[in-house]
Amino acid sequence: MQGLSTQRAPSATVVLPHFIFGAISFLIVAVLILFSAEAFTGHYFHPKLLAITHIAALGWGSMIIFGALYQLLPVILETPLYSELIAKITFVVFASGIILLAFSFWNFYVSIHIQIASCLLLLALTLFSTNILLTCRSACNSSVEAEFISTSVIWLLATGIIGTLMALNFQYAFLPKTHLIFLKIHAHLGIAGWFTLLIMGVAAKLIPMFLLSQNLNRKKLSYAYYLVNAGLIAFGADMFFLEGSLLLPLFSLIVITGILFFISFIFEAFRKRLRKELDIGLKHSFAAFVLLLLALFLTIVISVVSKVDDKIYLVYGSSIFLGFISALILGQTFKTLPFIVWLHKYKSLIGKEKTPLPKNLFSEKIARWQFITYLISITTLISGMLAGYNILIRFGAFMLLVTALLYNFNVFKIITTKAKLKKN
Repeated sequence: MQGLSTQRAPSATVVLPHFIFGAISFLIVAVLILFSAEAFTGHYFHPKLLAITHIAALGWGSMIIFGALYQLLPVILETPLYSELIAKITFVVFASGIILLAFSFWNFYVSIHIQIASCLLLLALTLFSTNILLTCRSACNSSVEAEFISTSVIWLLATGIIGTLMALNFQYAFLPKTHLIFLKIHAHLGIAGWFTLLIMGVAAKLIPMFLLSQNLNRKKLSYAYYLVNAGLIAFGADMFFLEGSLLLPLFSLIVITGILFFISFIFEAFRKRLRKELDIGLKHSFAAFVLLLLALFLTIVISVVSKVDDKIYLVYGSSIFLGFISALILGQTFKTLPFIVWLHKYKSLIGKEKTPLPKNLFSEKIARWQFITYLISITTLISGMLAGYNILIRFGAFMLLVTALLYNFNVFKIITTKAKLKKN
């Protein structure tokens, strides 16, 4: 991250709580999967699966992304975060909502508990979206990366609104369509609109920088942006008004084509890189984009096949949340968090004293073992879900737990590091 200006980066007190909450959430997800393997061999609309999915999507994926975005957006756009106070309030409200929502789903309390949780989450998402959009608006330079990011938070807010309506609908039943129709809209707006567009915007900036890649075809990013958004709008309208017409596979194909343009851009960056040796963070990232290809294949299957087995939906969701998103976070944490902590502890000493490098703040050996256990975990989990074998799912969950423990060890090692100067 040394290629980015850091003068406008926010306080570490804004960013670090998100990484702590996210790391612990990842650990909780692994534990819950380990003790509820049987839920992964049934219908995807299962209370335990809903709890695990929302902890993974909100507590793990979104919480880490919130923290990373607060740090990265000011340096990418060269403008300060609109409000650090709003960011801190958002964290407290968001964390409270996640905890209450997970508790509500796990016990299937679908009245006042889930309603309060949903309202807290919607408030947090509104605060977050406002903070990010106002930050983007104040930026002097406009880029396709900024468009990806600002559009993704609009989709995030839409996802939150639909989720809140669904939570209220459990008790009051006012929605004009079945709950599963809105669940599909809610899930795909979150996956393709929030996570995918946001990751595209950030990765398009950071991956080429980390790889020292030059002369890339940036038109691919524009194609990706417009295709994903167009396909997603058409998908949502089709599901709401027609409940899935014959055109649905076409709309899915438009989104997939856009994502493939982005993957092509990333693979081009890997191919044209000047830094030939991949560090552990970039190895995780490469694995993430391979897992994204699996998710895209399953998207085609779900869109084309009229009756899909429930286990395909489970593998589809797992390949996204435990696969693509988790692999990317597991890797990029060690490209961003060490630098954030290093900047916080050594900023005043830069150019005055000899300081350790950001990569010295974590154990690369532990990170390598994390990568190995993660690959074993995701492979075994997906195999177990497809085969319907609880023992494979439990073993995969156990390896995921090992991965989470190794990840947490390094995260807390980075965060609790004490400033030490190197001797000349």
